[in-house]
Amino acid sequence: MKRMLVVDNEARMRQILELALGSMGHEVVQAADGVEALAAIDATRFDLVLTDLRMPRMDGMQLLRELRERGEEVPVIVLTAYGTIETAVEAMRLGASDYIIRPFEIETIELAVTRTLAVSVVQRENRFLRDEVSRGWGEFIGVSEKMQALYRLVQQVAPARSNVFIVGETGTGKELVARALHHASGRSGLFVPINCAAIPAELLESELFGHEKGAFTGAARGRVGKCELASGGTIFLDEITEMPLALQAKLLRVVQEGTIERLGANVTMPVDLRIVAATNVDLQQAVESGRLRQDLYFRLNVVRIDVPLLRDRREDIALLAQHFLGKYASELGRPPPRLTRQVLERLEAHGWPGNVRELENLMERAMVLSEGQEITLQHFPANMLRERQPATEPEPSMSVGTDALSLRTHVDALEKRLIEAALARSDNNKAAAARLLEISERALWYKLKRYEL
Repeated sequence: MKRMLVVDNEARMRQILELALGSMGHEVVQAADGVEALAAIDATRFDLVLTDLRMPRMDGMQLLRELRERGEEVPVIVLTAYGTIETAVEAMRLGASDYIIRPFEIETIELAVTRTLAVSVVQRENRFLRDEVSRGWGEFIGVSEKMQALYRLVQQVAPARSNVFIVGETGTGKELVARALHHASGRSGLFVPINCAAIPAELLESELFGHEKGAFTGAARGRVGKCELASGGTIFLDEITEMPLALQAKLLRVVQEGTIERLGANVTMPVDLRIVAATNVDLQQAVESGRLRQDLYFRLNVVRIDVPLLRDRREDIALLAQHFLGKYASELGRPPPRLTRQVLERLEAHGWPGNVRELENLMERAMVLSEGQEITLQHFPANMLRERQPATEPEPSMSVGTDALSLRTHVDALEKRLIEAALARSDNNKAAAARLLEISERALWYKLKRYEL
């Protein structure tokens, strides 16, 4: 069901159109002229406007101008008994989707409405796709056994309707896995990603479910939510453990009932979603600590996919590095340079706490700084790949002196040594060190400050 606004100064024509549109299953609101129409548009969101041209106070042309100046995206069909080529051209220039001369058959109206609504959906999806393509989709690269196993699992899981949980460290390519699942699934809808950690909690609900005009302060117009946009396709919920628990409860209802409700609306609408969620934290720990609802976890974790770490598939590093060099060389209009043997050895020996994302950033930097046909060690940061003495991790000591038996003193000393060891093993990457210590990154930062590390 769509909401239609019929604008005509003749009450009988408004009633005829309301009956025709109502028989198609649509909700209809009436307005006698452009002034009433704008007031109605200010009050709620419409999927389509049908308007006469000649009306008192504000005619159809002025209404079109006002809608265009406001940036309203609602499609408009013009109906008039005084049609000319000039007025038709002017109406289309101002944004009208169709132009119908009266008198008309009801079938003509039904056809125009169906066609205009279909075009509106396509235009909205095209705008979304243009945004997606502009960000780039990337691709999988890797010949290691771990990557081959990942490819096989994606191909096996993709055709199913089941929800999927993707788990992996930051930078491993969780979104690439989600996109691969969608494209191999055969689902006709869009792939719609949303980063739950990047959107303020108070805005995330509107981003997911959409809102009606006036639903909250600043809601100047209605908005389609990501769940509605992804209907028929896949929605990717990255960093889902950052989603507030109250919103997790609403998402659980979407999973269970297959319906959503926009903010400010009093009706639900069905959606056909495949949900792919992702996180870089331990799932069981997230449930036990209360960051992820257990019931939502069981609903989403039908199939789990673990993305391999770059340091666990070192045979892919040279292939990935050359790929990224080729990518950035192409952007700079230069032939891709060659990696020296020394560089390849260091790349394969590096710890890669940032995984593939860290490797890509290093290759971009090297490509920008290089001038010749070779990438050497001088093109990398000194603390990353330059030759240095092997890092030695401080060993935790459990020795106890006879002059000090304070439990707090020795526990603090041991904790400090463990933190130093984790930082050494992770090349001073705080997020990776926190994972090694099995504590949150926030807790690690607190302890670093406490021990002045």
